[in-house]
Formats: sequence, structure tokens, C-alpha cells
Amino acid sequence: MPSGDAQRTWFPEMVGVLRRDWDRSTSMAKLIELRDRLDAVLQSICSERRILPAVMTCPTCGSKGHAAPPRVSVRAVILSFGRFGIASVEEVRTLEKLWNRYRRDEQLDLYGGRGAYPDFCV
Repeated sequence: MPSGDAQRTWFPEMVGVLRRDWDRSTSMAKLIELRDRLDAVLQSICSERRILPAVMTCPTCGSKGHAAPPRVSVRAVILSFGRFGIASVEEVRTLEKLWNRYRRDEQLDLYGGRGAYPDFCV
């Protein structure tokens, strides 16, 4: 495993999918489907390359263990459009606002599901 892969979320294969499948006229439902595909690619890469999540230390008890595996949120997909030069800063802002409104109206979690994943850890 190359150095730094354990902390990496966006691999070149994922950026390729992002560039190929993104369309400015895509609906929010299609954006969630894109997120699902990107998350599947990330999980596949981590599995094939045997990339384990980072080791974390509990600040309370001091025990060590692997963190939760990385996931791709809808907001991460939106922000990646700007990060990789796929969309302008203004387009990203507009899309982020649309996603926030859609997420609130449809009562979706960070991943576009209906409560399958918590927004925060308790």
C-alpha cells in the first residue's frame, strides 16, 4: 500500500467516475446515485488494496482501534466538483444550497438515505 493511502478518500479511479458521470442538469436523486457509485468504488479500492482505516486512540480510556471505514457523503461529492475543477465555485455553492434544501425537505441523512447512517457519533 503506497504511503498515505490509509488517509486518502479520493482515488484517481473515483475522480474518473466523477468526471465521466457528472452532468450539471443532474437531479438530486441522480446525485445520490452518483454518491452511491463513488462509495462503492471507494469500498472496493479499500478492500482490494487491503487499506485499513486509521488507528484511533480513545481520549477517555486510551484504548486503540481502527476508526470507521471512510464513506463518501453527498456533500463531499458536491465539494469535490470544485476541488477537481469540474465545476466553478459558484456552481458548487448553488448545488450545496440545493442539496441542503432537498435534504431537509426529504429528511435525508448525509449519505442521501433515510436515517440509515447517523449524522454524528454519540
